[in-house]
Amino acid sequence: MSSRVLCFVSLLLCIFPAIAFALHLPLTLTHFDANDPSRDPYQILSYLASSSLARAHHLKNPQITATATRNATATTPLFSHSYGGYSISLSFGTPPQILPFVMDTGSDFVWFPCTHRYVCKNCSFSPSSDQNVTIPSFIPKLSSSSRLVGCRNPKCSWVHHTNKTQCDECRNSLTPQNCTQACPPYFLLYGTGTTAGVALSETLNLGDRTVSNFLVGCSIFSSRQPAGIAGFGRGLPSLPTQLKLHKFSYCLISRRFDDSPSSSTLILDSTSDLDRKTNGLIYTPFIKNPIVRGKEAFQVYYYVGLRKITVGGRRVKVPRKFLSPGKNGNGGTIVDSGSTFTFMAREIFEPLAVEFVKQVKNYSRAREVEVLTGLRPCFDVKDMGKPVELPELRLHFKGGAEIALPLENYFAVVGEGVACLTVVTDGGVGGGKAVVGHSGPAIVLGSFQMQNYYVEYDLRNQRLGLKPQL
Repeated sequence: MSSRVLCFVSLLLCIFPAIAFALHLPLTLTHFDANDPSRDPYQILSYLASSSLARAHHLKNPQITATATRNATATTPLFSHSYGGYSISLSFGTPPQILPFVMDTGSDFVWFPCTHRYVCKNCSFSPSSDQNVTIPSFIPKLSSSSRLVGCRNPKCSWVHHTNKTQCDECRNSLTPQNCTQACPPYFLLYGTGTTAGVALSETLNLGDRTVSNFLVGCSIFSSRQPAGIAGFGRGLPSLPTQLKLHKFSYCLISRRFDDSPSSSTLILDSTSDLDRKTNGLIYTPFIKNPIVRGKEAFQVYYYVGLRKITVGGRRVKVPRKFLSPGKNGNGGTIVDSGSTFTFMAREIFEPLAVEFVKQVKNYSRAREVEVLTGLRPCFDVKDMGKPVELPELRLHFKGGAEIALPLENYFAVVGEGVACLTVVTDGGVGGGKAVVGHSGPAIVLGSFQMQNYYVEYDLRNQRLGLKPQL
């Protein structure tokens, strides 16, 4: 892989010339349609379950190798997609080039597919297709504001999450202050996918605001990445940090609108009042991130204090050590828009699943579907002649905030009337070899569970706001 990346980088270098505000953006959902006969609903659920588990594995064991007028708000549409994510469109360059990005609160780097030579393996938008697809790319040579980030540029260390980047040419030079070596290439992992490229300084265009010298990745090789990624995590290179946002918020539209023109809105706000709360929202404070050597990515996540989980009003017996992050970084709950289904450590998931099975007496288990999808428990809910009734799932957070999830946010109906709990754990159906283990967050709250919720990340006041949208 490294030789291929270096080959692409050498080609890329030939392409470049010498080297208070809120925005409303549409948020698009990626969709699966169970009524589409060309797509196997069991395969789609299995894909989303396995990709959610792979995402949890990455989050728990992260690896990284290598001025203008301001408006009150800015927005962009947010769309949903069948690969499990939500996307926005952003405009980079001079003149502007508009590209789609997956919105990801679990990472902190912004990158786009880049150059005419961009290669992406297994990057189909459809989980049931192995065909490569054409993905729009940013073309640096068409932008007068594109510049490679130099090795001595402080932003180079943002890319690699270290102050000791490998700048051999600069370190060995007699005049290091005059060194022109470019920032080393990056190689990033995202659960089931990867990307590699070089860092650019580019202009980001947001409405009538122009943000110059924005750090963005120019990826020239990727695998299993349907679009670029806009990292909204806590790190220095993230979009909220570079824009100096006070808060950002969104409402994730229902999965029923995957791959459709329907969208909700992502709001970027850098002029909010210090302590002002948004009407109708309930808040829970962000929890201090664990600082663990070798696991710097833990500092990027949004941790919240989940106090307890109830099913049908009954408290699920969860070992206390899993609810708060320890000094070793193990335990605690994070909110991750890049995950589809919620992940729970086995010690949390098992009593949760048992409680559902114990309380559901009017439906039989659909164990064949559990094997097909990798989800459990699943219940046969067809031919009952009345609406499906399953126990309520409620999450209780610190600060008194709690949410009772709508049924469609934690059960998915698939095939001919089978409902499956959309929560994954390590070990798979029936219990197998653990693939995630106890390291990292014990719970990853995915986007499926946050459908039709207005979610506000109040960065200035360090709190998360929630409100169901009817």
